[in-house]
Amino acid sequence: MKLVETIEEAKFITHSGTMHTDEVFATAFLDLYKKDIKVIRVSEVPSDMVSEDVLIYDIGRGKYDHHQPDAKVRENGIKYSAFGLLFQDFGKDFLKQENMDDVEEVFQLLDKEVIEGIDAIDNGVFPEIKAPYKVKLLDDIIKVFNPSYGSNQQEQEQFIKAVELAKIILQEIILNIVGKVKAKKIVLEKLKSTTKDYLELEEYVPFEETILKNEEGNHILFVMYPSNRGGYGIKTIKKSLEDKTDRMPFPESWAGLEKEKLEEVTGIKGIEFCHSARFLVTCKTKEAAYQVLNKVLPQKQ
Repeated sequence: MKLVETIEEAKFITHSGTMHTDEVFATAFLDLYKKDIKVIRVSEVPSDMVSEDVLIYDIGRGKYDHHQPDAKVRENGIKYSAFGLLFQDFGKDFLKQENMDDVEEVFQLLDKEVIEGIDAIDNGVFPEIKAPYKVKLLDDIIKVFNPSYGSNQQEQEQFIKAVELAKIILQEIILNIVGKVKAKKIVLEKLKSTTKDYLELEEYVPFEETILKNEEGNHILFVMYPSNRGGYGIKTIKKSLEDKTDRMPFPESWAGLEKEKLEEVTGIKGIEFCHSARFLVTCKTKEAAYQVLNKVLPQKQ
């Protein structure tokens, strides 16, 4: 992405001044999609100087602006921002261009999990956060790229920095969502073939959301998988996406123990650690992991 100084050079136009997450991510998306774009940031769009092949966004009251009264709104009431509007028109084509599988599902997940939130905040719909500490949202991170008071930072240079960061974040988010879609297929296939109260995976894949969103997972209490630290992990499953209570936590007497002390309490050779919150147990071997499951599952109510 290159910022240019004249309208004649530009193929993309957005607003100048304080930067926001929507036009920063919109610019990042356009640069990933169209490659090496030439952008100008202006305070006003001179309509008599702009050719038809120039794409204008987040300014000008056109197709990819959202400040006009009749701007496009989602079914859930969240108004689209420039990023959301651009992604609706070009997102699927971009994913196909990147040779993505399951384009429709990836597109929908990207919009729901990432873009809708950016759109909402830019339109003044903020999440309700109850925490005794400052929570930094993606929006807060992008805002810190605006020139700091008393610094020598230049607006254009800071915008470029923010866009480069947004490109990295967006690429990683896309890879993460593609991975989730692939993992969902694996977990669903496993769920269809098991009648046990636990799910056994041959490799670690993201599993919790798929289990909680599908009826086939309603009976699953634990998931056992090879750990990326070596050995095996066993995790509890929450009651629902909203209720983060474990369906069945590990025994209270195991909480926070490890190695010899945990082996002594459980009577299981090779058990290594139980999280103090009782949602995770790790073991050296698969045999030890089976013993853990055989010990706790008969205690279910």
